[in-house]
Amino acid sequence: MRLAHDVETVRSAERALMARLPEGALMQRAAAGLATACADLLGKVYGSRVVLLVGSGDNGGDALYAGARLARRGAGVTALLLSPERAHASGLAALRAAGGTALDAQDEHATERVGRADLVVDGIVGIGGKGGLRPRAAELADAARGTVVAVDLPSGVDADTGEVRGDAVRADATVTFGTYKPGLLVDPAREYAGALRLVDIGLELTPDETCLEALQYADVAALLPEPTGESDKYRRGVVGIVAGSARYPGAAVLAVAGALHGGAGAVRYVGPAADAVLARFPETLVSAGPPAKAGRVQAWVIGPGLGDDTSGLHDVLASDVPVLIDADGLRLADPATVRARTAPTVLTPHAGEAAALLGVTRDQVETERLASVRELAARYAATVLLKGSTTLVSPPDDSRPARVNPTGTPWLATAGSGDVLSGLTGSLLAAGLHPLDAASTGAYLHGLAARHAAQGAPVSAQDVAGALRSAWQDVTENHFG
Repeated sequence: MRLAHDVETVRSAERALMARLPEGALMQRAAAGLATACADLLGKVYGSRVVLLVGSGDNGGDALYAGARLARRGAGVTALLLSPERAHASGLAALRAAGGTALDAQDEHATERVGRADLVVDGIVGIGGKGGLRPRAAELADAARGTVVAVDLPSGVDADTGEVRGDAVRADATVTFGTYKPGLLVDPAREYAGALRLVDIGLELTPDETCLEALQYADVAALLPEPTGESDKYRRGVVGIVAGSARYPGAAVLAVAGALHGGAGAVRYVGPAADAVLARFPETLVSAGPPAKAGRVQAWVIGPGLGDDTSGLHDVLASDVPVLIDADGLRLADPATVRARTAPTVLTPHAGEAAALLGVTRDQVETERLASVRELAARYAATVLLKGSTTLVSPPDDSRPARVNPTGTPWLATAGSGDVLSGLTGSLLAAGLHPLDAASTGAYLHGLAARHAAQGAPVSAQDVAGALRSAWQDVTENHFG
């Protein structure tokens, strides 16, 4: 599992470590890891042209010491100092001693040097930076034509939130130290970070200090339910689905598809699209309703394609089993009723739906994704899965860290894919997974299935549902690799 820690926690761990190490040792560790990563990206260090964009803090010091190491291996290294009078003195001396050069970033030839460089190292601003780049820094960063490597995180992005408030460096790779920072994993900043490389510098961070997690194969494999010889449909989980309408019968079909391919022991369907559901999935147990009379279920999914039909909401929200609310259900459900539930609730909005629930603009949600998902979870006392370019899952309180989903493809932005995700996640809830685990595992498999189905080409929601089996198999068979 990838773990991310906020700036305050990282700074505290750095101070504790520096108190036990010789002066400058921690920076040397970081610089060594940075230099190794830069050398790997260059392939051939000797004779290469490297430009360091150097700010006034320790981030610039890391870049200067790494540049010194590259210079000793035969690279032509030039540091462009954005604040010459405040550049890291020891790092600058090390670079010059190794044969590197330094120029004021205002030099008339600075932009040209950046444009000719094979590798540009972004050491402008560290993890404490706020706001966008200053004009000269932005101009130099934009001039880069070679590979761009960010030191710890791209300058101009917010380390804690992933927000980008102005100009920022767009890196091909980011070498981060000690732990991941939330902004490296969350859009829009994630798009600026490129490939991530974590360098261990010896920070001592405990699990309870984690503020954001990203599941990996082994984590998902450990969470997936596995039937035994004693399993029946109830041990595997029976999920009830209230979805579809005369106008949107396909939403019901897709939600049922997600549930059946997501391991449900059985699916009970309640709604007006029974004929369409049975035609595609004859194993579905259909009911004319109401949900309270549909039979025993261990989780409910409500909302996809409902239109304005609120007839099933009361029964579902009054039940004592986990409930997932999606699509039209998010608009129709009374917030106070959702908050008052004693059994778990999961909400699965996209950015537009989240904006409507929060009373803000869609742009604000997309710019402040992490803050938005946390606020929505707190308001509704529910686990919230915020869909989008970065899918985030937040618990209703601070008992566990939020999670960011690392799988997916832009081709997943297709009609009906969210209905598949709802059914899939509902089946995992019915199987007994904790709401945070069900939502994050559902998102992971859903995104992985889309990759399997797409392979670089357009996909439909049906394709994604059909690929869930191969995604599940991929995780369970390859999680040791």
